[in-house]
Amino acid sequence: MLNQVTEFNKYRSRMNEEIFAQKNKVINRLFNLDTNAYMKGVLPVKTKEMLGLVSSMVLRCDDCVKYHLENCKKERVSTEELYEIFAIANIVGETIVIPHLRRAVDYWIELNN
Repeated sequence: MLNQVTEFNKYRSRMNEEIFAQKNKVINRLFNLDTNAYMKGVLPVKTKEMLGLVSSMVLRCDDCVKYHLENCKKERVSTEELYEIFAIANIVGETIVIPHLRRAVDYWIELNN
């Protein structure tokens, strides 16, 4: 049985291939802009991914939360740092973010197994 990390990445890759195959200039540029926004600049990539995670939680986008959790892991965000990120997201987004917190914690545990 596939775990949720594997399932998410397979689905994301398959859908991105389908989307890019359409060669829609606006959509492709939007994806490129997103990619470039998270590259190293004045702010390190780690900081940008942490900001992306908070924003994704507040906006309640579970796919985005998973994406940023994976990148936070790549950037060596510790579990202690992650819980501070979660705290900020829940302060900003209030209690509506709690279900996303639960799913994020579940995904983080799976990423680390």
